[in-house]
Amino acid sequence: MTSSAFPPCRVLVVGAGAIGSFYGSLLQTQGAEVSVVCRSEREAVSRDGFHIESKRLSDRVFRPAQTLGSVADYQGGPPDFLILSVKVVEGTDRAALIRDAVGPQTAIVLIENGVEIEEEIAASFPDNELISALAFVQVSRVGPGKVKHFAYGDLTFGNYPSGLSERSRQLGAMLDSAGIKSTLTEDVVTGRWQKCLWNAVFNPISVLGGVLDTGHILSGAEGEAFVRRAMQEVCAIAAATGHPLPPALIDQFIEGTRKAPPYKTSMALDYENGRPMETEVILGNAVRAGRREKVAIPALESLYALMKMVELKQASSSTPQG
Repeated sequence: MTSSAFPPCRVLVVGAGAIGSFYGSLLQTQGAEVSVVCRSEREAVSRDGFHIESKRLSDRVFRPAQTLGSVADYQGGPPDFLILSVKVVEGTDRAALIRDAVGPQTAIVLIENGVEIEEEIAASFPDNELISALAFVQVSRVGPGKVKHFAYGDLTFGNYPSGLSERSRQLGAMLDSAGIKSTLTEDVVTGRWQKCLWNAVFNPISVLGGVLDTGHILSGAEGEAFVRRAMQEVCAIAAATGHPLPPALIDQFIEGTRKAPPYKTSMALDYENGRPMETEVILGNAVRAGRREKVAIPALESLYALMKMVELKQASSSTPQG
């Protein structure tokens, strides 16, 4: 059942994995015409839609208006909102992925991890509104066209490089009405550094420790001390780039993680399943910003160097031997 409380709008989700399909389904409940680009699961989704399991928001079947293998196949004119939710891994040309569907009035929405990820899109589409969004959600693909929402779902977003437009407010209102808390900010770049404070530390540690869950990372005094030291370095980088973080945030994140049920990070799950990891946008971009701003970051540089070693080993083990 959909709502007609909002003006009609057309939404195209590019990268309709767990996150893209989850938020796309919520916008559909508010009357939006939502289409998706999903290559690997196109046949299953075209036939059966997405089956989304969520105790918090109730189970639902999300049947997209169009299920596409490429943005070039999108019919009916450019979308009002194009949501890009692909993993930002090396070698992915995100601008090329969406170019054929972006019209003059299309607002581009990034629901992706990492810091300093917007400029590539902003430079490619200088005349389009760019909305940068951070998802705080535990949601996973559990089978072809099957998605399980475990917890959370809140979004923080605003216009890049700063400000809040009416279209951002409209998107926030639609998601709020669908049961998702949307926090609108005029300084979304600081919001990205806040998320980086957790991601750039817990994600690589979870991989390098042999697929550790968050409980094991924080179970010993040495582990917590290292987490705290690395987080302090992220805070120093953020401050040097003009986006200082609240001093209490480190304690807040550590205690919040300790109280939550132990879980594997997204990067650990990618590593465990042999998938490419978002090392560069989650950690590498932070390290490069630290070097650029001449901030001492020995813990983060060590994590980054070790992650690159792991990636090289992963790549060599997946290369066919001739």
